Amino acid sequence: MALEKGPLLLLALGLGLAGAQKALEEVPVQPDFDAQKVEGRWLTLQLAASHANLVSPADPLRLALHSIQTRDGGDVDFVLFWKGEGVCKEANITVHPTQLQGQYQGSFEGGSMHVRFVSTDYSNLILYVRFEDDEITSLWVLLARRMQEDPKWVGRYLEYVKKFHLQKAAVFNIDGPCPPPR
Repeated sequence: MALEKGPLLLLALGLGLAGAQKALEEVPVQPDFDAQKVEGRWLTLQLAASHANLVSPADPLRLALHSIQTRDGGDVDFVLFWKGEGVCKEANITVHPTQLQGQYQGSFEGGSMHVRFVSTDYSNLILYVRFEDDEITSLWVLLARRMQEDPKWVGRYLEYVKKFHLQKAAVFNIDGPCPPPR
């Protein structure tokens, strides 16, 4: 994996890999989505993957979503921390609003990414991320403001896991930020 693509691929892995290469149009979006209400700290509760070989519990590198921020103009930033053996970096991934509410897109070297806020009550969030380069990597993740799982949200998330034929992946949360270098 090229070092430049490392944070983006790890974002895909950290947020949750997902599913069965169905069309982007098949993924629902939260009606009346308000990006400002998803700002702040989030914890990953569930994670699923379409490519199980990309997520290994033995991998020493971990990328975790820390928080979501909005910018003037409607852009959304995902604040991530990438930690591992001798590595600690903060990564900010910015996506831009599309013409459709709750849907965002961005680009990275050699590809593009699409983000959909599938469902939220602003305390729980089901997020879908799809990376397109030489292949398609789709991502699903269940996020919450607290580590306590709500059975209703877990059930809703697991329905997507089943529908899109996903494989569960290990979950990582990192408090961040990285300590200053010595």
